[in-house]
Amino acid sequence: MSGSFAALLEAVARRRGETPALVWKDGRLSWSALERRAGGAARSLARRGVRAGDRIALLVDNDWRFAAGLWGGLKLGATVAPLNPLLSSAEREAIVGHLAPAVVLDDVSADEGEYEAAEPRAPALILYTSGSTGRPKGAVLSHAALRAANESWAGPVMRLTAADVVLAALPLAHSFGLNGALLAPLLAGATVALVERFTPEETLRAIERHRVTVFPGVATMFQKMLELPGLSGASCATVRCALSGAAPCSWELSQAWRRRTGVRILRGYGMTELFRPISYLADDSRDVPESIGCAVPGVALRALDDAGDPCAPGEVGELWIRTPAAMDGYLEAEEETRAVLRDGWFRTGDLARISPEGYVSIVGRKKELILRGGYSVVPGEVEATLLAHSAVAEAAVVGIPDAALGEEVAAFVTLRPGARAGAEELVAFCRGRLAAFKYPRRVSVVSELPKGATGKVLKWQLASRAAAEPLTGSPGPA
Repeated sequence: MSGSFAALLEAVARRRGETPALVWKDGRLSWSALERRAGGAARSLARRGVRAGDRIALLVDNDWRFAAGLWGGLKLGATVAPLNPLLSSAEREAIVGHLAPAVVLDDVSADEGEYEAAEPRAPALILYTSGSTGRPKGAVLSHAALRAANESWAGPVMRLTAADVVLAALPLAHSFGLNGALLAPLLAGATVALVERFTPEETLRAIERHRVTVFPGVATMFQKMLELPGLSGASCATVRCALSGAAPCSWELSQAWRRRTGVRILRGYGMTELFRPISYLADDSRDVPESIGCAVPGVALRALDDAGDPCAPGEVGELWIRTPAAMDGYLEAEEETRAVLRDGWFRTGDLARISPEGYVSIVGRKKELILRGGYSVVPGEVEATLLAHSAVAEAAVVGIPDAALGEEVAAFVTLRPGARAGAEELVAFCRGRLAAFKYPRRVSVVSELPKGATGKVLKWQLASRAAAEPLTGSPGPA
């Protein structure tokens, strides 16, 4: 068999035939039909001059076109880079400029065709993530890494079978949605129930309509669904487990969800660069409230102190992970790759405590990355946007705890002499220039920013202030 992930899906399609691979509100596609549409996508790309080894930017919503376009690109032997449709035009242009794709695939026709997967000569995916500089960073994933990740997802993490129906309400361009809600279910021969855009009401209707058995989501999804009067054990009677990822899901939220629905949330931890190396598992009923789980089979963990020495069990250190599902590196960014990959180990930048039993608790981050509702937000990018406002002299952005989203984006600014700008104006200014998940919902205009002796802004002081006191200005829409 070819080493292509597309070939693995072809084998499943031959077994599953006319059984449904994808279902949605108004339709469905059988395995055979989905593969033929993927073949049609591969043929169409070839006619447009795309060849094995080329890069493709995939820019479509959460519907069958995403699955067919992705599978078609992989059949062709191209490297596919899914892009989030929520990105602003400027953000999208920056990524496309960095990626230099042969084609930006923003639509996939229903044309069908036969196309057997080529032996891969290039990586499977490039997934863009936020970096410390705010510049686009593309994590390059091999076919082998993609297979390892999704065999883990489909196996010990979710324990999927062909009888399962997995909800895909997460953005499929995000690594959690791509793997946990689409590729792992397809690899297992399960059915994927597509929700084009998450709303609590439509998601609950989809669970009942399609008799969903597995629900991958981020904490904010579970929080918003708890506000629905109709959410109950009866409405979730077919669901055997839920999974959280991409952002912290508190023990309190997971317990509230379980009390209301009877469904356990398998909490876990992952990154775009290495998917889900730490998780609670479907077959293991143990839960530790403050923990995110243990290393999944095949993954090694360690916590190192500032000197690079191993920490004793229970001591806090930087979390390093070794997994066969890790990226090969960042696209055209050797220095940034060397900073995180060392002898097969990935430096997460997160501070963690590993118990003698192997349970991992994240206690903080060396990085300043903000995780809002499952999305990564780079403070420097938001600060640069604020500084583009004519009235702003200085800007500092921090993450503050939020029960629904994990973290919220908060900004502090000083103004130029004689300039005037209110918090709501600055929120609106950012909203027009950043993706919906990035712009600050709260802005505080202050006389000065706290700084150390070298002039560096002391963000920890701002984070403490923001968490303790309400900031000036309206939170703005979610």
